[in-house]
This record gives sequence, structure tokens and C-alpha cells, in this order.
Amino acid sequence: MTSYESAIDLQLRKFQKELSAGTVSLVLLAVLATAPAPMYGYQIAKQLEGVDGGALAGKQSALYPVLRNLEAAGLLASHVEPSVSGPPRRYYRITTAGRGVLGRWIEAWTATRDSVDSVLKGVPE
Repeated sequence: MTSYESAIDLQLRKFQKELSAGTVSLVLLAVLATAPAPMYGYQIAKQLEGVDGGALAGKQSALYPVLRNLEAAGLLASHVEPSVSGPPRRYYRITTAGRGVLGRWIEAWTATRDSVDSVLKGVPE
């Protein structure tokens, strides 16, 4: 790999990190909004790995601070249950407030995505 390719890869990783930081909360709320039952962090991470070849999956440990922040904001609620196969698990579910926020975030995401797509259409490949 040349230094040019290495620099390009570095910029791609930086861009992906910044993009991910802005969308993780949205994705977590969406996963929990469609879940038939509360989920624990590992379940959420595994579900994200299965979406579009894992493009949304990041480091599992990175999900927990976001889950805690969403809970602190009242968008998620959690409870702890014992596990027969290891330490107790914290299960998360979306709250009524979380569903309301998710709806607004989806609107904002859609408008942003459409705007970006509109600009990108003019970029030659």
C-alpha cells in the first residue's frame, strides 16, 4: 500500500467514525422500537451486524455509553435480569418519549439524506 492509499484509508476511517457518531443513537432507537421485547447490548450489537453486511456495527463496547445516554435522557428504560450463562444482563426498551423523539429524528435524517443525495448526484464517479 502506498502512502497515498494509506492517507486515503485514514481519511475514510475518520469519516466513518464521524458519520457513525451521528447516527448510532438513531439506529439504537430504531432497533429497540421494532424489537418485540426488551434487548440487551449484545443482542443489539448482533442485530446490527446482520444489517447490510454489518455496515452499522461498530465496537460493541461503543454502544453502551450511547445506551446509557439515551436512558439518562428518558428515551430508553432498562432493567437488570440474572443470566444463567454469565453476569446479569441489562435489558433496554424504548419509552414513549423515545418513540416521539425517534419520529422527529427520522424526519431529520430523511431530510438530510435526501439533501446529501441530491448534491452527490452531481459528482462524477
